[in-house]
Amino acid sequence: MKNRREFLKDAATTAALLSAQSGLGLSRTKQHENEKPKVVIAHDPALHGTDGKLDSARVAALLDRAISTYTGHPRPADAWKRIVNEGGAKDKVVGIKTNGLGGRGISTHSVLVFAIAERLQEAGVKPGNILIWDRNARDLQACGFTINTDPSHLRCYGSDVSGFEENVETWGASRVRFSKILTRECAMIINVPILKDHSMSGLTFAMKNMYGVVEKPWELHGGGCNPGIADLNAFPVIRQKIKLTIGDAMTSVYEGGPGFRPEHLWQPNSLIIGEDRVAIDQIAWGILDKKRTEMGLKTLEAVGRAPRYIATAAGSAHALGTNDPQRIKLVEV
Repeated sequence: MKNRREFLKDAATTAALLSAQSGLGLSRTKQHENEKPKVVIAHDPALHGTDGKLDSARVAALLDRAISTYTGHPRPADAWKRIVNEGGAKDKVVGIKTNGLGGRGISTHSVLVFAIAERLQEAGVKPGNILIWDRNARDLQACGFTINTDPSHLRCYGSDVSGFEENVETWGASRVRFSKILTRECAMIINVPILKDHSMSGLTFAMKNMYGVVEKPWELHGGGCNPGIADLNAFPVIRQKIKLTIGDAMTSVYEGGPGFRPEHLWQPNSLIIGEDRVAIDQIAWGILDKKRTEMGLKTLEAVGRAPRYIATAAGSAHALGTNDPQRIKLVEV
C-alpha cells in the first residue's frame, strides 16, 4: 500500500500529464491575483474501521486538520469563523450541498456533513441556520439524512420542498431554473460532493455537483457535459454563493459510475478542500486516473471520457479557475 506522500505525488503527476495550459484563475478569497489557488488533501488510512465503516471521531479530526491547514488557523473554530464571516453568512443561512444520486453505497457521507454542521455551530451559526440539501428527499435519504424543516433545529430538505424559480436563467448555451434554496434561502453554500467516475463527463466531483441545484440537470449532459458543467458554474449565483468545497474522497467508484458499483469501490480515505473548483477537479482527475491504472484500466482519456469540461471552465470565456497543476498549490496533510 502506498503512503500519503506517494499517493499525492502520483495524483499531482497524473494531473500534470493530463492538463493543458490555462489562464489565470479567479479567487473568491482576498489574495493577490498571482497567488496560486490552494488545494488541500487530507488523508487518513485508518479512516475506515475493520468493519468497513467510517470512524466518526477520525473523520472529524481529519476535517479539523484539513480546515486548519487550508485557512492557516491552528484552532478549527477560528478557521470556521473566518469561513462564515468571509462568506457573508454571519447570522444567515449556510447551506451544505450534498450528493446522494448514487444511492446509499456511494453518496456524500452523513458523518462528514454532521461534522461540518457541528463545526459551524461551534463558530456561532445557529442550528436552524444550517441547511443540508440536495435535489430531493430520495437523494438526502440515500446519504443517511432524515428530512426536517423545523427552523429551530438543523434542517434538511431538498428542492422538491422549496421548489424552483419561475424565471429561466441563461449563460452560454445553458438555460436553467435554479432551486429556491440556492437563490433565496442560503447566503453561502459549502459544496460537499463525492468523488466518482462518470459514464459521460468522465469525472463527477466539485463542479458537477452543481447539477443538483437546477430543475432539469439532464439537459446539460450533451457533449460529455461540456460545456454544460462549465456554463452552469459560471452563473453569477453559483460564483457568488459557493464559497468552499469539502470534497468527500473517503469512498469512491473508479469505474462504472456515477451509480454504486461495489466491484469498483475504492477507499481513498481523503478529503479534498479548496475554493477553486476547477483546480479541485483537475487534481481529482489525476487521482482517479492513477487508481484506474493501478487496477489495470485505461485512463479516462484513453477510453474517450476525458473530463473536457475542466479545460473549458479554466478558459477565458468562463474564467472559473485554473487547471494548470504548476499554478496550483497542492498541500498534503
